[in-house]
Amino acid sequence: MSKQRVALLGALLLAVVSNSYADLYGNPSPPPPSRVSGREFPPDNSTGDDGTRCAGIFLTCPSECPSQKPGNPNDKACVVDCNNPKCEPSCTSRTPNCDNKGSGCKDPRFVGADGAVFYFHGHAGRHFALVSDPNLQINARFVGFRPAGRRRDFTWIQSLGIRFGAHAFTVAAVTAPSWDPRADHLSLTFDGAPINLDPGHLSSWTADGLRVERSGTVNTLFVTLPNVFEISATVTPVTKEDDRIHRYGIPEGDCFAHLDVQFKIFKLSERVEGVLGQTYRPDFYSPVKQGVPMPVMGGEDRYETSALLSANCRSCVFAPEVAAVTEAIEVNPTVVDCTSNGRSGYAVVCRR
Repeated sequence: MSKQRVALLGALLLAVVSNSYADLYGNPSPPPPSRVSGREFPPDNSTGDDGTRCAGIFLTCPSECPSQKPGNPNDKACVVDCNNPKCEPSCTSRTPNCDNKGSGCKDPRFVGADGAVFYFHGHAGRHFALVSDPNLQINARFVGFRPAGRRRDFTWIQSLGIRFGAHAFTVAAVTAPSWDPRADHLSLTFDGAPINLDPGHLSSWTADGLRVERSGTVNTLFVTLPNVFEISATVTPVTKEDDRIHRYGIPEGDCFAHLDVQFKIFKLSERVEGVLGQTYRPDFYSPVKQGVPMPVMGGEDRYETSALLSANCRSCVFAPEVAAVTEAIEVNPTVVDCTSNGRSGYAVVCRR
């Protein structure tokens, strides 16, 4: 058979296959799959790659969540988590998961790096360090009240104050007498200036690497700083049902709008402190009593700060100037370790 006839037969066969695919799928050629890669995670110069079992592997997103940024706020996003032993993409919500590590929700209930649940009551109207590391400080302002006859306040997280390098970012739930789910109850600032973020799913604002993006029309955010953190936050009220179940006795004129949050932090030092941050230390041993309905973590005296953006608690270690010098001369930087349960002393998340 001549070369011309072979080429003609090959062209005809290709046309038949292409037309058959078009008949089935309505496209002239197969669409490229949505892919995520471990290589997109922050590299670790001490290992030559990102240190994860997913490094350099391209993975196809599940059909249930084909996008990393779904257009519908109710749809789940495609992520790769290095805690997954099979290194498989999974579907997850971009809003806080109050039962997963790094979360702080309700009154307030935390889940530490070891997976243990604990409560930290604090005091209404005061500020406490949730995470304090040389490069990062995350504080929370608590809102609440103390009914007559009680020995402590009922408290919720009303706002977060985040410092990184020379910058400061705050996110707060706006006080409201009653809850309107159609209204936006968020207030944002960056370096002291208000952030005007338009309502609407995926509406975003960026500055100096920080990206603030709505993961719903109103009242929910996804905040990222590359190689540093991901934070999901949602404003929610204390509902009448919550009030009935927990017997708060919520007074009239305030629905106690507050934040449910979840933190994903890419790297922390072994010195990390804070109500939540301490649970990521390699030598951390939880002092809370397990097996009780409400295991309570103390430490108000160690972690209270004078203001939302202050790092002056007794145990705070935030020192960006010192951290910058330390990083410049560091010989063996912390290895990103995704080979255990994701704790390893570092709040490491190998996902996007």
